[in-house]
Amino acid sequence: MKEIYSAAELMAYIQQIGFLPLLDGGLSGFSAEEIVADDCRYVVLPDGGWDWPLWKWKGTIVTEGNCVYGKFFAGKAGFISREWWPDFFNYRRSRHPQPEEGTIEDTILCTIAEQGSLITRELRAACGFDGPKMRSRFDSYITRLQMGCHIVTEDFVYPTDKHGREYGWGWSLLTLPEQLFGRDACTTDRTPQQSYARLKAHFQEILPNATNKQIEKLIG
Repeated sequence: MKEIYSAAELMAYIQQIGFLPLLDGGLSGFSAEEIVADDCRYVVLPDGGWDWPLWKWKGTIVTEGNCVYGKFFAGKAGFISREWWPDFFNYRRSRHPQPEEGTIEDTILCTIAEQGSLITRELRAACGFDGPKMRSRFDSYITRLQMGCHIVTEDFVYPTDKHGREYGWGWSLLTLPEQLFGRDACTTDRTPQQSYARLKAHFQEILPNATNKQIEKLIG
């Protein structure tokens, strides 16, 4: 395929392929990082700063690209087209059902449901994870919930300097997929195993050189 030079081109490619990790995950050519043009990749500037057009596209793609974003691929972030989301959601939820009432995961989901959406640090504080060394522990819960399709990224929020200019890496604005897209957009009449078979056939088509183990890892 030709190199990608813009967010619009990457949006179109995600719709075409259905699934795309953001960064290289070990399958050659199967990541946004690898398929964008050299000018769109991460570069350190002479003044010590950095530029990374692909990273800056994420917000536009998430809000305008008709896709879902989260840590779906072995705990790594990536995009899923809305066309394929119901089957992916269906199978992953069968593997990661709704957390039991009173658990930490349940508290996290209830807090998001009440607030609508929160950046990670706000969610962490709201759930009482303010103590020392609590950040990594909390992040592991968030990653597991994203792997189970319980949480997705709605947008990215950036701090601003005194001139109103955004800077830094940004924070994920987290929400529930049912709240963001509606329950109907997250469901299918297929059984989880039917969704799995459909997903596997699709991955075999778009990744003909991938092993069965690699495909099963992507499907989760």
